Amino acid sequence: MRKSKILFKKAFNLIPGGVNSPVRAFRAVGGNPVFIESGKGSRIYDVDGNSYIDYVLSWGPLILGHAHPQVIKAIQLAALKGTSYGAPTPLEIELAEMVLNAYPSMDKVRMVNSGTEATMSAIRVARGFTGRDKIIKFEGCYHGHADGLLVKAGSGATTFGIPDSPGVPKSYAKNTITLPFNNINAFKNVIQNEWKNIACVIIEPVVGNIGCVLPKPGFLETLRKLTLSYGIVLIFDEVMTGFRVSYGGAQAFYNIKPDMTCLGKIIGGGLPVGAYGGKKEIMSMVSPEGPVYQAGTLSGNPLAMTAGIMTLKILSRKGVYEKLERMASLLEEGLTDAAKTAGVKTKFYRAGSMFCTYFTEKEVIDYPTAKLSDTARFSKFFSAMLKRGIYLAPSQFEAGFLSLAHSVKDIDKTVKAAYKSFLEVK
Repeated sequence: MRKSKILFKKAFNLIPGGVNSPVRAFRAVGGNPVFIESGKGSRIYDVDGNSYIDYVLSWGPLILGHAHPQVIKAIQLAALKGTSYGAPTPLEIELAEMVLNAYPSMDKVRMVNSGTEATMSAIRVARGFTGRDKIIKFEGCYHGHADGLLVKAGSGATTFGIPDSPGVPKSYAKNTITLPFNNINAFKNVIQNEWKNIACVIIEPVVGNIGCVLPKPGFLETLRKLTLSYGIVLIFDEVMTGFRVSYGGAQAFYNIKPDMTCLGKIIGGGLPVGAYGGKKEIMSMVSPEGPVYQAGTLSGNPLAMTAGIMTLKILSRKGVYEKLERMASLLEEGLTDAAKTAGVKTKFYRAGSMFCTYFTEKEVIDYPTAKLSDTARFSKFFSAMLKRGIYLAPSQFEAGFLSLAHSVKDIDKTVKAAYKSFLEVK
């Protein structure tokens, strides 16, 4: 990986940490990051000519695989007409209709440029709608890097406004209440005392930023019931799970209707995008229809809209999610058996085509139990898999993803590589 090392050294002098997003630096797993030259189907190719079966997929958006020919052709044709207009286009309407048809909880949707933009804007609208300032989020759920969301829980059950990053004012973070995921009693205790001040609850229905943590039966249902009772806006952050867990996202999978939804990743087909939407009475607060301001020069960008439209057209075809489920089941069974046969204790969790293998014997139900994972062992496993041509997320606390481009042959190779890699880290 000589060329990757040279490029990383050069990048380090030009870009903070040598990367444009922290986890790419490989600090959680050691070594130098791999610099990618291209991708096709289920594979990526680095600058040194190595090929990898990819389970990162640009952190989730590439559910069709890399460089899907229909998506690429659609983007090329759109680019010939122009790359940005700063004016409305028919493409925005087409994608909005597709999103709203897939997510009946939304009456209206606003396109933005990232998941961070979507969550930040949704919270602002919820505050404007309710006239309240405080929000509730859950420990381990990542909703982008807006100031009020970079807040984590401490050792106690509840943390009020402790910033998770320098540069976040305590005076701003104090309006964020962080609770443990899957702990409905902690939630009940807070809203009974604070409900008059709480504008919204924002949650990843499946937590994808500490691996893949599933909601306990009844947890999301009780959240929905209580937020309705207290007039609190329930926001599902489905940036990761949207069109991934199912075509209708986690809310369709768990049959729960939030007040607002945030989307991203897949609806841009690999290009930068985000969206937030919800009930008509809430979204009517958004400027220019209402008083809550939010704008974006590149919002509704024609290239992103085009890629999203083509991606959703393909995903809406009959049998697509059944195929993803079959492949994900094969991978789950294979990785679980490989670890067991090698004598390595792991826990595998999956929601649709997103998954995580934790190096722990304990059930993972929240942030503290996820943190019990053996990160040193994962680091060795990651390197062993990379050596065998399997590209996993370079952190124990990130989800993996499957695409329609992954084949049975890919799964077989991955499982064989995993068995050998488990033996190495035993």
